[in-house]
Amino acid sequence: MSHTHQFTILLSQRVLLFGLLALSFVAHGATIREISSPDGKTKLSVNIDKTVSYAISYDGAPLLAPSQIDLVLGNEGKLSDRLNKPKVTTRSVNEVIVSPVPEKRKHIPDVYNEISFRFSAPFRLTFRVYNDGAAYRIETFFKDSIIVKNELAAFNFPDNPHLYFPEVVRRGNQDQFHTSFEEPYQIKTLDSVLAKNLCFTPVLLAAGNSPKIIITESDLESYPGMFLTGTGKSTLLGAFAPYPKAEKVLAGEYSQVYVSEREDFIAKTKGTRAFPWRVILIAPEDRMLPENDLVYRLASPSRVPDPSWITPRKSTEEWIITENLFNVPFKSGINTETYKYYIDFAKQFGFEQVLMDAGWSDNNDLFKITPSINMEEIVAYAKSKQIKLGMWTLAMTLDKQMEPALDQFNKWGVDFIMTDFIDRDDQKAVDFYHKTAQACANHKIMLMFHGAFKPAGFNRTYPHALTREAVLGSEYNIWSDKATPDHNLLLPFIRMTSGPMDYEPGLLSNGTKSSFRPIAENVMSFGTRTQQLAMFVVYESPIQLFSGNPSQGMMEPDFMSLLGSIPTTWDTTMVLDAKLSDYIVTARKKGNDWFIGAMNDLTPRTLNVSLDFLKQHKYDATICEDGINADRYAADYKLISQAMASTDKLQIKMAPGGGFLIRLKAK
Repeated sequence: MSHTHQFTILLSQRVLLFGLLALSFVAHGATIREISSPDGKTKLSVNIDKTVSYAISYDGAPLLAPSQIDLVLGNEGKLSDRLNKPKVTTRSVNEVIVSPVPEKRKHIPDVYNEISFRFSAPFRLTFRVYNDGAAYRIETFFKDSIIVKNELAAFNFPDNPHLYFPEVVRRGNQDQFHTSFEEPYQIKTLDSVLAKNLCFTPVLLAAGNSPKIIITESDLESYPGMFLTGTGKSTLLGAFAPYPKAEKVLAGEYSQVYVSEREDFIAKTKGTRAFPWRVILIAPEDRMLPENDLVYRLASPSRVPDPSWITPRKSTEEWIITENLFNVPFKSGINTETYKYYIDFAKQFGFEQVLMDAGWSDNNDLFKITPSINMEEIVAYAKSKQIKLGMWTLAMTLDKQMEPALDQFNKWGVDFIMTDFIDRDDQKAVDFYHKTAQACANHKIMLMFHGAFKPAGFNRTYPHALTREAVLGSEYNIWSDKATPDHNLLLPFIRMTSGPMDYEPGLLSNGTKSSFRPIAENVMSFGTRTQQLAMFVVYESPIQLFSGNPSQGMMEPDFMSLLGSIPTTWDTTMVLDAKLSDYIVTARKKGNDWFIGAMNDLTPRTLNVSLDFLKQHKYDATICEDGINADRYAADYKLISQAMASTDKLQIKMAPGGGFLIRLKAK
């Protein structure tokens, strides 16, 4: 019997029971328990009988209908085979996590109620309920290693919400589980999403006046990531890449390993372990989603004993504009002179790093330096300017040359690398992330992943893994019109809930809806200059890569000085106003200073925001807003300096595809 058919039967048996869960805890031998969030608004009901299911309500209204959980093992059977009366334990937790790399806030309240079911068979099932979401995970306690054939993670809804989802586009020479996790969001009613639609998480569900829901995961280790598929009904089902049986190398400029044959199971792993958290974020107001850090809270604590060497920063990045400098006395390109120019630019405008992106070496051999590059000269020049260097690597090459390459980076004083073109999240790919992060930690090298799946809490476990891609970002402006303002206004509400993202903002050529064109070398954004600036505040990434052209930036020193002053980590974050896919106003504090960034879709709008949350009374304000002609010339902006007070109202005017940024320095 298929999981879908089993679930349909389960649903028909459980619908009547859903309304009785809060009243009855014993029925026909079943174990039925209910647990509430600390504020009492969210209730999670668990029913253990011949199967395990759970349901969630918010303010008394059904949010998630009874949804089945199971884990199917090899020789050990499945979780639901032995659901004898479990031992039930509960606890309440009220703690504070101190983040060594605070993307949203330094001090993170970790407050929840928990219920665990320990079966005499070697399984435990734990649920946690927070004020802003709920989660569950399975644990096993087998002495020997186990094979996981499949996992049943069902999410059934009492109505037919709209689903906001990115769908895998199958590549011609690879199976459906190969993807760079960079697709635009589609919006459909849930019953129109079918089994053939493979969605990568996070996804968002919106139904009428009900709270918005995000489905994702946390604490992913030695296990494949969770995709979701539709069923043609109001149900989503987890889907997982089977374990690689055979792999092949797709050789080329960006060579990578792909799976040519898969096993009939999804993981082979330790018998005693915890599996990933299945996470549901709950947001009665849209602004609560970009503030939500539940995925971080659920992840395993840091495995870096002393994080003092981890130094978040701003960096340049030259790949998107293909080193296309102008007003310089040398031929620009991948060469020593160009990188020295980038170092000078970084020093002038407050950037701490220059990234040497793809091309500094043979992609397939990190020790075969491009002839036009003199690494010793670049290293010495960067050191003289107190600018750090970061290096791009191809994942397949880094995997082969890991220790000697990291040793060489240490000798050069390089303390940050990017590794790229993984494009998988099966168990072997996930293991590569952990292996690479641990190796980099041993060498005190920070890193980010490109061609990558979502962070899923990895940044808590390995705080030196500062960010990762898993987003359709600036580079898409080279060849497509997909990075629209509407797309940009979905990212904080969906993708960013899973952790920091490397969008690579800062393009200094900008286009309107009528003037934007995908174009290489002189790459422009779809949206205004000020929207690109606001991304440095609205989008979270402890290392921000500026993708604009330094030669253009040199001509606009006031603008670049403001951009260069924006921190990349924050003491606290507040989303002052937001509407999914329409606009967002985010306020972040660092020390005594505040930065407020706002972004807008293609509808011009004016917002009025109170500043009464400010602790100091008086501030020196620097404002960058869309210029009066930004609706036709998207690079038009206006810089204003003025005094402001906490009693003032802040008026935010944004052009179509526009933005706004204010820096408030306490007097």
